[in-house]
Order: sequence, then C-alpha cells, then structure tokens
Amino acid sequence: MKSRETLIRLRKFQVDEKRRKVAQIESMIAEFERMATELEREIKAEQDRAGIHNPGHFAYPTYAKAAIQRRENLVRSAEDLKVQLDDAKNALADAFEELKKVEMLDERDQMRERSAESATEQAELDAIGLMRAGAARA
Repeated sequence: MKSRETLIRLRKFQVDEKRRKVAQIESMIAEFERMATELEREIKAEQDRAGIHNPGHFAYPTYAKAAIQRRENLVRSAEDLKVQLDDAKNALADAFEELKKVEMLDERDQMRERSAESATEQAELDAIGLMRAGAARA
C-alpha cells in the first residue's frame, strides 16, 4: 500500500507542476499582449507627433519603426506561447487522467480490503454465535 500512496503523491505533484506551467504560460501571454498594446499606443502617439503615418516614408520616426518591430516580435512570441499553452494543457489533462487512474485503483483496493475485513468479522461473529448456541443446548 505504501508504494500506491507514494505513486498518488507523485501523480499529484506532477499535476500541480503542470498546472503551474499552464498558469505561467498564460501569465506570459497576457504580459506580452499587454506590452504589445502599450507599444501600439506609443506608435500611434509617435506617428501623431511626427505627422507621418506611413512607415515607408523617409522621415518616419525611428522610434516608431523600432516599436513596430518590437510589437511584432511580442505578438509572434505570444502566438508561439499559445502553441506551448495548448501542449501544456494537454500534458496537464494527461497527468490528471493518470492521477485519477491511480486513485481509482487505490479506492478499489481499499474496498476489497474492507470487504475482506467485513467477511472475516462476520465469520468470527457467526462462529461465536454457533458456540453460544451449542453451549445453550448442552
């Protein structure tokens, strides 16, 4: 039984680890999206300040060009993280499924043990009852 308990603890730890990874990836995606939105606002402000909205224009602000590139990198990174998030969620689901399997096996074994204990106890009570019945007849 000890090995089963250890296995359950291990599976729970794995599920918790996978949950943390999912949460961490979700947090990173949210942060990247927030930063991209902030850069978009800064790009608009810089374009309005310069009065030039065409990135191909020779006098387009250098800061706006750099901010556009950084925003695109953040968006691309967020998209890559979304793929990783899907993988992490699948891994979490698999780990949770494994945990449930082990817990169900443990529960089944406990039910068998309780059933065997009940049968043994009932046999002992029956034997005591037969002895008393035999003693009463004598």
